[in-house]
Amino acid sequence: MAVRIRCQRLGRKKKPFFRIVAANSESPRDGKFLEILGYYNPLPDPSVIKINADRYKYWLNVGAQPSNTVAKLVENTKLFEQSEE
Repeated sequence: MAVRIRCQRLGRKKKPFFRIVAANSESPRDGKFLEILGYYNPLPDPSVIKINADRYKYWLNVGAQPSNTVAKLVENTKLFEQSEE
């Protein structure tokens, strides 16, 4: 079982809101997940991104692979630069 860190779409039509979750790679996008790691709201300017850094790092250490979108979001939040200082 491979674990992916990816976005799960919530919200209404034309009003997207995303949860960042750790999920089995075989489960559907909006299906079962293992843990909620944070959220992403693209509507406000600037967009809001909240990620639990400890749990995100835990899942990476266990072998989870982030999706391309989540990897870019994490890079934009500068999650790892804050922890190294």
